[in-house]
Amino acid sequence: MNLYQDIFRPILFATADPEWVHRQFIASLRYLSRQQTVIPPNIVARAIASQMRSQCCFPEERLQQTLWGLTFPNPLGLAAGFDKNGEVGQFWGALGFGFAELGTVTWHPQPGNPPPRLFRLIEDQAALNRMGFNNCGAKMMAQNLTPVRSPELPPIPIGINLGKSKVTALEEAMEDYRDSFEVLQGLGDYFVVNVSSPNTPGLRSLQAPERLEQILKTLMDINADAKPILVKIAPDLETGEIQAILDLALELDLGGVIATNTTISRTGLKTQRLAKTGNLLEDEAGGISGAPLKQRSTDVIREIWQYTEGKLPIIGTGGVASADDAWDKITAGASLLEVYTGWIYQGPGLAKQVLSGLVAKLEQQGLSHISQAVGLAHQT
Repeated sequence: MNLYQDIFRPILFATADPEWVHRQFIASLRYLSRQQTVIPPNIVARAIASQMRSQCCFPEERLQQTLWGLTFPNPLGLAAGFDKNGEVGQFWGALGFGFAELGTVTWHPQPGNPPPRLFRLIEDQAALNRMGFNNCGAKMMAQNLTPVRSPELPPIPIGINLGKSKVTALEEAMEDYRDSFEVLQGLGDYFVVNVSSPNTPGLRSLQAPERLEQILKTLMDINADAKPILVKIAPDLETGEIQAILDLALELDLGGVIATNTTISRTGLKTQRLAKTGNLLEDEAGGISGAPLKQRSTDVIREIWQYTEGKLPIIGTGGVASADDAWDKITAGASLLEVYTGWIYQGPGLAKQVLSGLVAKLEQQGLSHISQAVGLAHQT
């Protein structure tokens, strides 16, 4: 019996608002993470953390990845959007993740869009969100992150996802990204420019190469520590639009691309109407994540790998809920993976299941390391 899927998930999904559950979970993890460094030690909290590590982690040298001079204990990370304010930080390693991407954070603190703004699409193993970059702002995130590092926590790289404040005009976007980057530069191991969320008006227009170039060059000019800078793209772009962004990424020698953000497409969904609002799904604003995004995300990863001939590192995200999903994205060209919605549906054991499954895939293919699987589908 899977306790989460058979008992806890049905109860939570039937009775609790998804955003409320999320807030309570983050608050619990924040408390546990802070207790790892207190003196005298909180014995109960440390025992809980130790049990989490034994149940969720899957240490395996064959799964270690090295990118940008950073060592990732495994290729599976937590996607942006879960730990928006950097409240849990390094502690995500205790849940089996090889890295965590925090945010999206904006320069100005903002409440996001009015609720309800997060919905489960259970029939589709998906979620609809229109959160709108609700976060505490870059300065507060910096305060949250400062005390989190601890020698007792599994060392994992921390990424920070940067967005544009809603109150900032599109013409002033580069200053908004710059201000956040200046405050957080010393606290993240890599940074992501998010210009692809569908929930901030006009944001996706910043994917146009001429606008995106201004933002990226602004960050690169002040990137004193040479932190890797990536760009996160939408799954709804046409091939030519994707290639234009890739040309820019190669020209500027960016750290890589994250493929992909949520989709505004409603094609092929079983859910036709949101029970909470009574409205047709096609009339509801927001981005879809989870299983419906899986194939499109993998297709975009494949396009990026082929167009750049494997020269641009890819973090694949969208619909990862099993080792098979992860393997498809890695062999399509992703060096690292991120999960969010799949983790909600599958539960805290997902990381261990995926990672152990990847090791089995390596053995089936006669490979000695996960790096040998990246882009493997293009060789056959």
